[in-house]
Amino acid sequence: MKTEFKKKAIRSYVIRGGRMTEAQEKAFEQWWPVYGLSLHDGAIDLVEVFGREAPLVVEVGFGMGDSLLAMAQAEPEKDFIGIEVHPPGAGRLINEAGKLGLTNLKVYLADAIDVLEDCLPLAKADRFQLYFPDPWHKKKHNKRRIVQPEFVEQVRQLLKVGGVFHLATDWEHYADHMMEAMCVAPGFENQAEQYHFSPRPEYRPITKFEKRGERLGHGVWDLLFERKD
Repeated sequence: MKTEFKKKAIRSYVIRGGRMTEAQEKAFEQWWPVYGLSLHDGAIDLVEVFGREAPLVVEVGFGMGDSLLAMAQAEPEKDFIGIEVHPPGAGRLINEAGKLGLTNLKVYLADAIDVLEDCLPLAKADRFQLYFPDPWHKKKHNKRRIVQPEFVEQVRQLLKVGGVFHLATDWEHYADHMMEAMCVAPGFENQAEQYHFSPRPEYRPITKFEKRGERLGHGVWDLLFERKD
């Protein structure tokens, strides 16, 4: 049974401006019936959605979708569910997925907390990905960070025992915040040594944004925590 959490007014994101391109708009017409999942449909059956039983990867906040698309291509034996609130990114992702004929990808255009609470089955995910979330670097905005005890517990419940919560950020202070939150979270164990970050796994692509940051001397921190119970 899912743990009940009160829905809060504080959100970990802001709706950014920006208009969709013509290709992105057409993508919703052509490809949303294939790749789109609706929050209003409630709890999903993974076999019904994907037509098979396969390891499941869930990603929150996939941005423009390049990384998620690359992983879905590289790991056809896994099924992927991406959750994003910004239509241009979702449009671009499903457009590219449609061109490639991918069958192992589905997308929610909705708030992640709502999707986690109402739609995804418990103890089914093999990997849960949270890459480069908004760091809300000003101290007065730290409460908006998505990595909070309630969210971490939601992720734990969605993961299988042995499943992995993979976090990544390019903000050192947020990396420390993530590490502190995960080290005290019940039911998780760091796959690296205690209070140590992990090397980037091969399955996580390096984004253009990340490459630019590396050229400027910015660091990137990966955390891999396994659900133990």
